[in-house]
Amino acid sequence: MKVYYDADTSLAPLADKKISIIGYGSQGHAHALNLHDSGMQVTVGLRPGSANAEKATAAGLTVMAIPDAAAYGDIVMLLLPDQYHKEVYKRDVEPNLIPGDTLAFGHGFNIHYKEIVPPDYVDVIMIAPKSPGHLVRRTYMQGSGTPCLIAVEQDYSGRARDVALAWAKGIGGTRAGVIETTFKNETETDLFGEQAVLCGGSAELIKAGFEVLTEAGYPPELAYFECMHEMKLIVDLYYEGGLSRMNFSVSDTAEYGGMTRGPRVITEQTRDAMRGILKEVQSGAFAREFLQENETGRKKLQRLREENAQHPIEKTGRELRRMMAWLFKSKDQKEEIEA
Repeated sequence: MKVYYDADTSLAPLADKKISIIGYGSQGHAHALNLHDSGMQVTVGLRPGSANAEKATAAGLTVMAIPDAAAYGDIVMLLLPDQYHKEVYKRDVEPNLIPGDTLAFGHGFNIHYKEIVPPDYVDVIMIAPKSPGHLVRRTYMQGSGTPCLIAVEQDYSGRARDVALAWAKGIGGTRAGVIETTFKNETETDLFGEQAVLCGGSAELIKAGFEVLTEAGYPPELAYFECMHEMKLIVDLYYEGGLSRMNFSVSDTAEYGGMTRGPRVITEQTRDAMRGILKEVQSGAFAREFLQENETGRKKLQRLREENAQHPIEKTGRELRRMMAWLFKSKDQKEEIEA
């Protein structure tokens, strides 16, 4: 596996290109601002009345209606939520593509599952930072960057890979390292990781630990600290140096207890459930379910959000975090997090 760094590419493939980024959310604002600060010609495409139009304009970016931005750009990057890609692409982007344009994505979902099937006369590429957008922006401004994945699905021009690498460099990715992959592998590993470990598995593990302790009569505040608050400390150690760094840094009691009891929590039955989740991702069953959920009013998602917000660990956490002023960089951030 080759990892690409700053010295392996240049911004030249983007130098004479007009770049349109559709969307100005977490990833959209980071890509747009980083590329703009790297000297590129960047336009943001937004729907009429978008609350983000004022933010983008105040940041020095040109804002257009989505069809106009799609017609303007030599490179058109879709950075909307996955469920909106197909509609916006068919209505506003596809009619404005011409031979030699580049269609870009920050995630492979809609290309891999064929929700979008581009014409054969455009390049199709992906530049996927392995980080939330606010960190893509923050690390760029600090002079570093976040690792990125790139992929080429269609290479009409013969230069698609060069453009993808240049884009990764422009947003700071080559400062940290860029790995080439495929739309398939990025999509399937990303969805599986979110569901089984990062967003699904970890949340259920935290809630289960909290429930077991409080059912046994322990104060919810102690359960919160042990099962939620201290999770960040452990994850930071993983991030810095993997499992070995974590085990080196905790007490011998914690290391021995974790190594001997952890496998009793994550069993072969758990792995079988994870294999089932992976199969649903690979077959497209999850993608179809998610898109159907959005097409029918997102009632299940809304119900699950409400149930999650009412879990006792959330009530306990809101109360305890009021004690932790250091968590919040500003009053606005505190209000946003605790809303």
